Amino acid sequence: MSDKSKDRRVVVTGLGAITPIGNTVDEFWQSLIAGKSGVATITRFDPVDVPVKIAAEVKGFDPDLYIESKAARRMARFSQFAVASAKQALDDSGYVINESNSEDVGVMFSTGGGGLDIMQEASVSLKEKGPRSISPMFLPALIGNMASCQVSLTFGIHGPTTSAVAACATGIYSFVDAYHFIQRGEVDMAVVGGTESFITDLGIVSLSNMQALSRNDEDPTKVSRPFDATRDGFVYSEGAASAILETAESAKARGAHIYAEVVGGAFTCDAYHVTAPAPGGAGAALAITRALKYSGLTPDDVDYIAAHGTSTPLNDAAETAAIKRALGDRAYKVAVSSNKSMIGHSLGAAGAISAVATIMAIQEGIAPPTINYHNPDPACDLDYVPNEARHMPIRAAIVNGFGFGGQNGVLALKKWEE
Repeated sequence: MSDKSKDRRVVVTGLGAITPIGNTVDEFWQSLIAGKSGVATITRFDPVDVPVKIAAEVKGFDPDLYIESKAARRMARFSQFAVASAKQALDDSGYVINESNSEDVGVMFSTGGGGLDIMQEASVSLKEKGPRSISPMFLPALIGNMASCQVSLTFGIHGPTTSAVAACATGIYSFVDAYHFIQRGEVDMAVVGGTESFITDLGIVSLSNMQALSRNDEDPTKVSRPFDATRDGFVYSEGAASAILETAESAKARGAHIYAEVVGGAFTCDAYHVTAPAPGGAGAALAITRALKYSGLTPDDVDYIAAHGTSTPLNDAAETAAIKRALGDRAYKVAVSSNKSMIGHSLGAAGAISAVATIMAIQEGIAPPTINYHNPDPACDLDYVPNEARHMPIRAAIVNGFGFGGQNGVLALKKWEE
């Protein structure tokens, strides 16, 4: 890395969100700090024959508000979410992409599962109606890189367009990759995000048989309870979130509003198990430690952590252990919360949604709550901002994303200062 690239500070100038508690950033943020849950009975298919009947679905989404109708019909839902949130972020930033700058703009937009929903539908159609029922656009619609490619196509972006696949850490990978692209001087701006949408009976049954989902049949809004002693699995979710990352020099020259500064991040792998976290959170702790090191931060700089916090017994205990291992005594003085208590776990979109929430938390000076937290667990003994948002200064924050296969991603953010 050259000295010149080290001087390229990376800032956030635009945000977008399509979530179970709001289809704009403002709706999402206001619902988040109010502790509103987006979990309800599944409507995307009839859940009568599946063991889990709740999810956190995106409600009232109209792709025609963001995408030309013909193009929207050729996209899977996860790509529609990506383009919609990206358009929100671009509009928010005021950054105009044109022939003079399109080669210096990148897209780092990722998904965990891609179009598994249309794969399931096509499999049924092939069996029941035969080969002629399969659209020639079937494969181009479902593959995971289509989220980033559709963003590039829609907005005429000619720079590097990438798609990380890192399960539940995917959204974090996109942000950290974009930070590095800008730092190296390969692009001046990047559209960054994560997206997911495959709430299907196949997906629900698979995760349920894995014993990853809660089977609690009480009030759906109270089922997701990260770090609580009675937690028994996560709630499946969908959604997308985007951000515009650019050089501070570019943002200031445009007079753009700067939400926060991206200062680095890190990736590690547990190399332990396909689905379970490493005991004691060793891999996650290493990612946190390296993210702080690469960002020039110390544990004492961190005021808030957006936890991965899935509401599963193993994950929440391992993440708590990882935070304590990486931050030492400082861990007990940091606010830690999980938005999955309200919006469930959207897999490939989760890290991006948490990043957008954390950027808003830094700007507004508010730590979102972890709702449904009532029963302390001795294995989870940190400050989880229980049930009510907290007004507090946030100088620096980290965002955790830990995925199947043991992939760990941590993003570091700071309050913007000249």
